[in-house]
Order: sequence, then structure tokens, then C-alpha cells
Amino acid sequence: MSNRKYEQSLRAEAAEDTRRRILGALRSQLSAEPSRPVRVEHVARLARVARPTVYTVFGSRAGLFDALGAELLHRGGFDQLTEAAADPDARRGLRNGIEGVCALYAGDRDVFRALYSMAQLDAEAVAGAVQRLEDQRVACMNDVAQNLEAQGLLREGVTVDRAADALWMLTSFDAFDLLYTGRSLSASDAAAAISLAANGICYLQASPLR
Repeated sequence: MSNRKYEQSLRAEAAEDTRRRILGALRSQLSAEPSRPVRVEHVARLARVARPTVYTVFGSRAGLFDALGAELLHRGGFDQLTEAAADPDARRGLRNGIEGVCALYAGDRDVFRALYSMAQLDAEAVAGAVQRLEDQRVACMNDVAQNLEAQGLLREGVTVDRAADALWMLTSFDAFDLLYTGRSLSASDAAAAISLAANGICYLQASPLR
């Protein structure tokens, strides 16, 4: 490797490390102090970078939250929800999707709670990131509902649109958190309870609560 390519590689690694530290600092603040307004200065201090660096990396405060939302999705679990839309066995896909999204929410529960709460109070910076998360979930549930209908698995009288609406509600963070925090269930038991509720929509054959 030439010196120039080596230096470029080092710069790229340093830039990625800076990006990870800033996002980690934001995630840590949301987890530790969910009611505290997020200030870029505070995030920069936690990440041990200068305030302008945050804007250089993410462009804006809204860009910072967008990047956090994307990272949360890629940390695990949401891919199972997207794969559910393409699974040739619609029941299996939905079960796996519910389990995956519950695991995702549980892995960063405090961060998700803070984001969804902040979207109501700080719409300019946060609402866009939350809406993009929700848009992806809506698209997945629409596809799952269509697959269930195509395989004759929707219960009599349940339309594709109503099934998509109900599945969107059941896979929401709020539905999960009512069980996980409100009822003190584990992520897997919350998923089992949501799967049981989904039986009102389709023939899911959910496993009972453990």
C-alpha cells in the first residue's frame, strides 16, 4: 500500500471512529437523561470533540438524530421485520418479525422512549428521524398483510388494509413497552403476547406465554 493510500485509510478510520463516538454520546445521554434537552455542545463534550465537528460530520442537529435512527435500525432486530415481508411463509415471517422488532426495542428501550417522547416536543430535530423509522415499519406491515391475504391466512372479514393497520399498531414501540415496562415481561414474552394478539387478524398459531 502506498503512503497516500495508507494515510487515506487512517483518515477514514479516524472519521468513522469520531462518528461512532458522537452517536454513542448521544445514545448515552438519551439513556441516562431522557428528560434533559439534547444540546449539541453537551453531546460534543461527551464525545470529546469540538462542537463544530458534530456539524461537520452530520450537517445539522436533525442530521445527528437521523443518523442515530439509522444506527438503531442496523443494530439488530429490524432486519427481521423487513425479511418478514419477503418470507414465502407469511406466518413464519410475521412471527420472526415480531420477535425481531421486540428484541430491537428491548436492546435500546430508553433511547427509543426518549426519541418518541422528544418527537412531540422537539419536532424540528427529532420528528423527521422518528417518521422515517415509522415509514419503514408501515411499508413492512403493508407487505406482510398482503402476503397473509395472498396465502389465505387473514381471518374472515379482515381486509388487507385493516390487517396492515392492526399489525402496525401491534409492532409499535408503545405496544411493546406497555408489555415490557408496564407488565414487566421479557422481550420474548412480550413478542409472544403480541403474536397472540395477532391471532385476531390471521391464523398465526402463536406460541403461548412462557
